Amino acid sequence: MAAENGATENPYGIEALWTQSDYVGKGVFTILIVMSLWSWLVMINKWLDQRTLRKVAAEAEKNFFSAGSMQEGIAKLKGKINPFRDIAQDGLQAVEHHRKSTRDVTSGIELSDWVQSHIDKRTSMLQGSLQSGMVVLASVGATAPFVGLFGTVWGIYHALISISIAGQASLDKVAGPIGEALIMTALGLAVAVPAVLGFNGLLRGNKSLMERANYFAHDVQAALLAGSRLSGK
Repeated sequence: MAAENGATENPYGIEALWTQSDYVGKGVFTILIVMSLWSWLVMINKWLDQRTLRKVAAEAEKNFFSAGSMQEGIAKLKGKINPFRDIAQDGLQAVEHHRKSTRDVTSGIELSDWVQSHIDKRTSMLQGSLQSGMVVLASVGATAPFVGLFGTVWGIYHALISISIAGQASLDKVAGPIGEALIMTALGLAVAVPAVLGFNGLLRGNKSLMERANYFAHDVQAALLAGSRLSGK
């Protein structure tokens, strides 16, 4: 039974790293864990947001331009949060406001410029929403390897101290600190790689969604300025 316990226990594993390391090693380990959890939370939330927006975009492209009027098209766009509906509403409100204005500042602005400014503002808000959280992934992907490298350097420093105290480079004196250093390196890479891959994947998804939003906004603007009923696409 004692032999089995000795075979299963790893004196140089994660548990040993935590129990044997000093406050600096524990701090580096904690920082890497927090960075990993934070990046995964951002990636999951952003992926869910993108999935929802893709459904909203598909609904808008399918139903909006098949409506008989701009108001009917807006009514077909459901959901508590629907940036495509907001784009159409802002454009329609801009047209109505411009046409009712005779003495204020909007009377000196071309209708096309007035509508485009409102639609561009709404698409910019969508872009800002899509970009939120991306800086976390970029920061984690860029800094996690260096945090792990700091833990590596600190582990090697401990190994050198152990050698100096023992007066000889025996395996039992240096295995623990060197193992700590290697684990820190691995943890840094394990945190950084998913963050970088997630950042690139989400960035590609954001670009695709913005292209669809810009195409939709362009078509809405054209329909508003033409002043005609919407035709199916």
